[in-house]
Amino acid sequence: MFAITLAARSARTVALCLAQTGARSALRQSVQWRLRGADGTQRSGETKRAVLALHDLTPDTAYVFEAAAAAPCAFSCAFSTLPCAGLVDVAAFGATPDLPDTADAAQTNRAAFQAALAAVPKGGTLRVPAGRWVCAPLALKSDMVLHLDRGAVLFAPSDRQDWPILPARDAAGRMLGSWEGLPEACFAAPLHAIGACNVTISGQGTLDGGGDRGDWWHWPKETRDGARRPRGLHLIDCQNTQLIGFTIRNAPSWTIHPQGCTGLTAAALRIMAPHDSPNTDGFDPEMCENVDIVGVHFSVGDDCIAIKAGKRGPKGEADHLRPTRHVRVRHCLMERGHGGVVIGSEMSGGVSDVTVEDCDMIGTDRGLRMKSRRGRGGTVARIAMRRVVMDGVLTAFSANAHYFCDVDGHADWVQSRQPAPTNAGTPHLHDITIEDVELRNLSHAVAAFLGLPEAPIGPIRLTRVTVTSFDFDAQAADPIMADHLRPLRHAGVLGEHADVHSDTQIVEHNTLTDPAHRFTEPK
Repeated sequence: MFAITLAARSARTVALCLAQTGARSALRQSVQWRLRGADGTQRSGETKRAVLALHDLTPDTAYVFEAAAAAPCAFSCAFSTLPCAGLVDVAAFGATPDLPDTADAAQTNRAAFQAALAAVPKGGTLRVPAGRWVCAPLALKSDMVLHLDRGAVLFAPSDRQDWPILPARDAAGRMLGSWEGLPEACFAAPLHAIGACNVTISGQGTLDGGGDRGDWWHWPKETRDGARRPRGLHLIDCQNTQLIGFTIRNAPSWTIHPQGCTGLTAAALRIMAPHDSPNTDGFDPEMCENVDIVGVHFSVGDDCIAIKAGKRGPKGEADHLRPTRHVRVRHCLMERGHGGVVIGSEMSGGVSDVTVEDCDMIGTDRGLRMKSRRGRGGTVARIAMRRVVMDGVLTAFSANAHYFCDVDGHADWVQSRQPAPTNAGTPHLHDITIEDVELRNLSHAVAAFLGLPEAPIGPIRLTRVTVTSFDFDAQAADPIMADHLRPLRHAGVLGEHADVHSDTQIVEHNTLTDPAHRFTEPK
């Protein structure tokens, strides 16, 4: 079976999903393709990508895309690009490429970019041509496209001089600046949008957050000038946003952080950061609804995708919390990073209805990872993973309700395996389905599920999970981040205070905690 569907589109860029049976991030074999436009243009090429971005198209034009999976059989998809109300070039407003990386140059270009932005009509496009454009943090507006031409690099300066800071809350008391799920002042992202609707960022160019320049990565958990580190791209309370085709790299902290957004598509992106860069998660939708992540290539320094829903405050503060619902991850390639798809640990607003399908995870510490702890509250429910291959993963699946985050993460009340009273701070994780997953070069365990005695995890169902090989150089280690565990190597499915059902592995219950720290459960 071979089907072609439209994943995302703008005036000049589209992303097509080539849904070949058995394809994950890549097709089983390369296909020849041809594109014909109603304006008479034609082009052709070859691809092995399951999600293909096509650039430099004509606005408001009908196209037919054809792909030959096996001659003479061909499959086609008809689509039209969106109209463009006007094209504005930043160079026409005095923006200058290839300036030195100085605060003065960045502010000079920022003024030119802002003037160009103001001139973009509703439904129009701001074009960034090829060149290296240093620019101080820039805010996008509603009803516009930011288009990055091939060879365009929009990069943040290394100097924090005059860098804007987002306050923890706006004048109405809504969460604005944030840090790890709480309202907190943070430096504005190099590119950000607040309360914007119908924004698209597209093209073959690059957003460079400058995390490898300056000192951003030298104080990962601290503050400077009263603020936390910025994200690479921060979208706050936005609606109907599309991110198509570009590369984003070297974020000061989380790379793309949608916060409180509804209706977001990220298609055919490349999200990159050095593997030793601190907390450079790839894509962190937080308190968001209706998010589609398709055909994205991740190689980052922390979790590839981290799905979050805010964090309850130290005194139980919860007025900033909202749920995250309906997140779909498809045809993505996740290389290295601490986790492939991670839920939490900031999940106090609740995370539900997440599906991960047809993906590859290579060298990530964990594949599907859920993490919480006492005090967080919230519910994680209806999580599904299907048709995924993991290669070189340490522990494939984990759910941890004793995650030792925050300054009190190792406290007895967090790590105790004795039952505690349930309250608003008790997290609940249930209805987790894992199907048709192949594990290669596995190191520590197929699965490690550690629930709370007062709130066991589950049900968790594993069906057709296959281990094809182990990493025989692996050293025994803790499979999840909690205290009092025993090291594992080449283990199966282990659970403690977890309701686990598996048709492929023997489930070992009450085998995660080191025997020296176990207790006798009350009858």
